[in-house]
Amino acid sequence: MPEPVLAAVLGFALVAGLVTITPGLDTVLVVRTAIGQGWRDASATALGILVGVFAWAAAAAVGLSALLAASEVGFLALRVVGAGYLVWLGVGMLRQAFGAEREATAEPEVRAESWWANARRGLLTNLLNPKVGAFYLALLPQFLPAGESPLLIGLLLGAVHAAESVVWFAVMIGSAHLARAWFESRRTRRAIDGASGAAMIGFGVYLAAKG
Repeated sequence: MPEPVLAAVLGFALVAGLVTITPGLDTVLVVRTAIGQGWRDASATALGILVGVFAWAAAAAVGLSALLAASEVGFLALRVVGAGYLVWLGVGMLRQAFGAEREATAEPEVRAESWWANARRGLLTNLLNPKVGAFYLALLPQFLPAGESPLLIGLLLGAVHAAESVVWFAVMIGSAHLARAWFESRRTRRAIDGASGAAMIGFGVYLAAKG
């Protein structure tokens, strides 16, 4: 690996690693899925998020994110759609926590969802979060060595971020799985669904209100 590329990978890995372990939407969604549905569904959600990471990395590398940032209407549309999606997710979680159908059910188990449904949720949560796009727009171009293919290097850096995310999500999912016996109680699950739903709605409202 050429020295400029290696320097770019190491520098980006350090910054992206710090961003990865900072609590955010992706972590909230993966942990909540791991607790409520199990590690397989959480892994599908994490995979969807990783696909979104690659998409943003490729977009930033070829300049699509720059075009989006230059268009106030485009960025506003993405922000509004993303905020609406987060609020929709949050409302769904709150309904699971406090809905009448949950009260009437003796079993605390959450209804199983398909692998694709969980992966799609992770992908959309990532792609509709303009903060992720802004992160790549501001950061990734700084690590593109001169004379190298922006798309290839962008995908390489995206792979670095994805690898760090895999490790982080594995730790989160594994921890949730080991502690799942404690989370089996209906009251605890309702509290987690309520807190996660409120967090999603809060993120959505903040995103919509931020100018």
